[in-house]
Amino acid sequence: MNDTFITIARFQYSSEAEIVKGRLEADGIQVFLLDNLTIDSNPLYSNAIGGIKLKVLSIQAEEAEHILKFIKKYSIDDKGDTIKCPNCNSEKIDLFSTIKDVKSLFWFIFGILFSVFPFYTKHKYRCEDCKTEFDLK
Repeated sequence: MNDTFITIARFQYSSEAEIVKGRLEADGIQVFLLDNLTIDSNPLYSNAIGGIKLKVLSIQAEEAEHILKFIKKYSIDDKGDTIKCPNCNSEKIDLFSTIKDVKSLFWFIFGILFSVFPFYTKHKYRCEDCKTEFDLK
């Protein structure tokens, strides 16, 4: 019997990971979160370390992925409608933080130097299928 944990999902925020963890544990699947405490202490590290890794026992991975497929929700707009990629029309869209202007760079550096949360961040959307980055209009 193989008792190793394998990564089946990654999350930017621990709240998302905890919800999925609770759902999987309710179905009897052993779940382990990696890097959740690091990201809770400083959310800016999420992209740098690859997010929070949701790990399950390798013998339960197929069942966990099946459950995850049915509970994974992608980005929705303020009206509750699913956001679609302008390039390929996919619904697999993730929200992420970016540092592409002077204001967000300044607050990022300020946050790192003084270990505080950023006052300003810029968010974009990325399609998981074609990797197109875009803003909502």
